[in-house]
Amino acid sequence: MKLTRLTRADYRRMPWRNGGGWTTEIARSPADGDDFDWRLSLAEITADGPFSRFDGCARSLVLLQGAGMELRIDGAPRLVDRRGQVVAFDGAAEVHCRLLDGPTRDFNVITRRDRADHRVMFRPLVGPMVLFPERGVQWLVHVVSGEARQQHAGDDGLLAGSGDTLWLEDDGAGRQCVLSGGGELLLVRLQDVRDGRATPGETPPHVA
Repeated sequence: MKLTRLTRADYRRMPWRNGGGWTTEIARSPADGDDFDWRLSLAEITADGPFSRFDGCARSLVLLQGAGMELRIDGAPRLVDRRGQVVAFDGAAEVHCRLLDGPTRDFNVITRRDRADHRVMFRPLVGPMVLFPERGVQWLVHVVSGEARQQHAGDDGLLAGSGDTLWLEDDGAGRQCVLSGGGELLLVRLQDVRDGRATPGETPPHVA
């Protein structure tokens, strides 16, 4: 698998248009332009208010820091108050956020439904973790805390610390990716759905 390490120096930070927070963009495809197939980011929410709409998209949010929030998704309340809690919702939904007790920090994934499907998993890293290569699939592994090392036979591999992200793409060689270390990881599995190999919303995660 082809491996790229992204650090904070590679991320892009920008304020929300409504003044209610900040977005730090980790990665997206394509890298430039207003349109994208998928985007990963961190959000610092500092005030109550609405989320931006992303018509035709699927969204996932993971609480990382803070007391949490109550989301009203098309009027239905959803409490997000557990660290590592994953909430999935339609990007076209009307979403309003009410902070429970001060600012929060959250991890976000957005995918265009007709281009990509995604799964997000919050996992502890307490022993070797294997990611399996699959055609049309790429993984992004964000190190929430601790460190993760991608192992290669005969060398020390590539080390990612807290706040770094490993981007793994299938290079056709059929090699597995083995992660070791200790801490907490956010695993994002992205599948291209444009060639008919996968149906959005029906792809299981492949991790051991």
